[in-house]
Amino acid sequence: MRTRSATAAAIAAAVVLAGCGGGESTTTVTAHSGDASGAGLPQGSEQVQLDPADFTTRIDNPYWPMSPGSRWVSKETEDGEKADVVVTVTDRTKTIANGVEARVVHDVVKKNGEPLEVTDDYYAQDSDGNIWYLGEDTAEYENGKPVSREGSFEAGVDGAEAGIALPADPRPGMTYRQEYKQGEAEDTGEVLSTDELVETPYGHWSGALLTKDLNPLEPRSEELKFYVKDVGPVLTLDVSGAAGREDLLSYKPGD
Repeated sequence: MRTRSATAAAIAAAVVLAGCGGGESTTTVTAHSGDASGAGLPQGSEQVQLDPADFTTRIDNPYWPMSPGSRWVSKETEDGEKADVVVTVTDRTKTIANGVEARVVHDVVKKNGEPLEVTDDYYAQDSDGNIWYLGEDTAEYENGKPVSREGSFEAGVDGAEAGIALPADPRPGMTYRQEYKQGEAEDTGEVLSTDELVETPYGHWSGALLTKDLNPLEPRSEELKFYVKDVGPVLTLDVSGAAGREDLLSYKPGD
């Protein structure tokens, strides 16, 4: 991969900060902003109060369009072991505890035909085009049976908060929380570039979005993710912790 300089328009937004009891801060999102540093997008453990009327299950952010029926098939390789990953946007929706109606995206990881992890992820898009991540119902499998649901969370339940899956108009240097449930889901993201070259077995592209994902609960874990307009995520690289990658093999847009 080769990193090149890039420019992008800033996100237009407005965020109102309000105090709440006990000295905690709550971000009431009425419109959605973010300068080059991501100011205005949720950070860390800060609380957000989202207006359900400002959200839709019609997700058309160009870097990750999620119309029902969309399907990404990838090959995951980690320490020489291979697994198959199939992500499908369903026609199902779920009303999250915080009141926002979310699109259900089904993610299945299999090895030798046997499930390793099966997850329903919950996404919605605000009126400015930011994709919000509102929770997940995940299960890890051994010998065909679920053995753990660690990492599952829902925004509005047990202190869990929604985060940003992708900003509406990514700009290098922008940072944001992806998810938050203390001790279980604390991932963060940062936009590194919007002008990357990337290649997978499915194709070759220029002008790709590159992000860096970190997990404070696993300090040695760091991932680089590449997104292509009108396709979505095409490549993930583990650059610390485990040695691995996930390459897009095929993509079918939805209806």
